[in-house]
Amino acid sequence: MPLLPDLTTLALFCRSIETRSLSKAAEQSHIALAAASRRIALLEHRYGVQLLHRSRQGVEPTAAGKALALHAQLMLQQAERLQADMSDYVQGARGHIRIQANTSAMSQFLAKDLSAFVALYPDIKLDLKERRSGDIAQAVREGTTDIGVVVDGPSREGLTCYEYQTDRLVAIVPRGHALRGRKVDFSELAEYDFVGLDSSTAMWRLVANAAAAQGLSLRLRMQVNSFEAVCKLVQAGMGVGVLPEIAAANFARDMGLRLIALTDAWAERRMYVCVRDFAALPAIGRRLVEQLVGPDAQVLASAEG
Repeated sequence: MPLLPDLTTLALFCRSIETRSLSKAAEQSHIALAAASRRIALLEHRYGVQLLHRSRQGVEPTAAGKALALHAQLMLQQAERLQADMSDYVQGARGHIRIQANTSAMSQFLAKDLSAFVALYPDIKLDLKERRSGDIAQAVREGTTDIGVVVDGPSREGLTCYEYQTDRLVAIVPRGHALRGRKVDFSELAEYDFVGLDSSTAMWRLVANAAAAQGLSLRLRMQVNSFEAVCKLVQAGMGVGVLPEIAAANFARDMGLRLIALTDAWAERRMYVCVRDFAALPAIGRRLVEQLVGPDAQVLASAEG
């Protein structure tokens, strides 16, 4: 079986496509142009196909070149992660877990739970990223993250999932707003101008679907990307909002906001810890899952949508 191309050549090839210039790629790679040209020629000889179209305007990948670039980029990413992992061991860390979590989990529950885990395993490195639930589920499927924490809504097909936490959505209004009660039906809230989260969030899709199911037309005034931005705009009188209760409470007192419980059943949401294959996780990854959901947590249907 022939050896794979070396990483230097693959990086050079990818840079030549990105810059559309072999000379620029050679310069960025700190390789003489003649040597760079030789490396690409050997790469084409290895696979028996032309990888680059060359012209006075520069270089363009052939169909085979585009296919090779996709594989090369994945290999380079894995090499970078390998280097980072080995560096962790050199520095004394004994493990590395990749986690992605949605904003609701991050702002309400996960920080405390991860802090407790780190106290037990101080030498473990946690690579934590905040993303949308749908993107997280896909990342777990593709193996680009080890553990995902998602909210109900996006498909969890193909994943092993465990119940994690439950949160409640509440209405947010400025003090002095016409809504005075402690509880409100969503249909009544929908009579006012709305400040919403970005349409790609699971929470906003839940709100929009609830409005559609009740035949309501939301008076959406603006959409923003963070819980804090929603609260600031509500504070400024731009409309009412809907956010998770614990997250909203962090802003309510300082911003002079009132939280009103939503009576609708859909306002209670479930969160899940998801993995692709629990048994395939490293031991420390399995311990983190058990820390989050408990050692006796029941596995939900892996093909659940």
